[in-house]
Amino acid sequence: MTPSTFARGLGALTLTAAAAATVTASPAQANTGAASADTVRYAWTKSCQKKDYIFPCGHWTLTMRSGKTIKLTDARTRPVNKKGKVDKESITTFAVSGDGRVVNYFKGDKLVVRDVNTGEVRPLPGAAAVLPKGLGMDNLDTTLSPDGSIVVVDYFDEKDRLPSMVANVKTGKVIKLSAKYAVLSFSPDGEHLLTSRYTDDNTTEFAVFDAAGEKTASQVVPQIVSNNAPIALADDGNTVALVITGGSGKTSLRTYDLAADTVSEAVPLGIPKKESSQRLFWNPSGILTLWTALLDEEGDVTAAVKRTVDAGSGTTRTLDSFKIKGSPWSWWLPGE
Repeated sequence: MTPSTFARGLGALTLTAAAAATVTASPAQANTGAASADTVRYAWTKSCQKKDYIFPCGHWTLTMRSGKTIKLTDARTRPVNKKGKVDKESITTFAVSGDGRVVNYFKGDKLVVRDVNTGEVRPLPGAAAVLPKGLGMDNLDTTLSPDGSIVVVDYFDEKDRLPSMVANVKTGKVIKLSAKYAVLSFSPDGEHLLTSRYTDDNTTEFAVFDAAGEKTASQVVPQIVSNNAPIALADDGNTVALVITGGSGKTSLRTYDLAADTVSEAVPLGIPKKESSQRLFWNPSGILTLWTALLDEEGDVTAAVKRTVDAGSGTTRTLDSFKIKGSPWSWWLPGE
């Protein structure tokens, strides 16, 4: 990701941590005490500049809700490509669980998860931890379940044939998901996975898979569902919520019933026009969480906001917000 990219996460933005305490976490520094309630606000890497050249530098770093920062000294920052060379102009894949308690990254040449409170680091089970032959670290992406116990590893091979690995860190079980499906969302309990694929008729199919890898629902969805984001799957494995942003900049919420193939009426969201919707999640009680980015007149992101959303009324309540300053190379929110 380059500083101008506005992709997974909110792109390469600015971050302020000047007043925060700094904790350097190495593999051997796992705390043995009881886990605290601290969670990740966002993960980031610095950008450095030499003349007109800007490049990623430093360690992957976590900014926590408590105000402290954690440098992950065991996390690889620069990826190794399929030829075995280090790419100094890009960064490795990184992900944060929706609850902000688990992060996923490369430690050496293996994919691992870390509990951010205890410091415990565990490799993904089986083949999910290592790269398939012929691929580099820049040829994959990962998605975490809300509690970080399940990691989907999606490969970008040239012929798009390698199945994704769905790795359960708690049980050690790994199942395979056909490469034709792209991961969209986990249900809050992690028991269902919403995916999409393009059909031969140039339509979009949504399919839901359970924890055993069995398809439990599928439907060719209307364009209003397939062409809008962010999107979230509920615990019932059937109800999908999505944010609609119109040409005027106004946002609304709709729900989609996969089984009935029906879309609800739009519910207006009281989100300022300068904010861009980034991530959407259900929680087990049926309340939605929405992350948005605040944009300035030039379209640059200056802050991030986390809100709850009532799916029936569209009523929102702010849970967290923070300003963005400086120029990190990239950063990820919980759930990214």
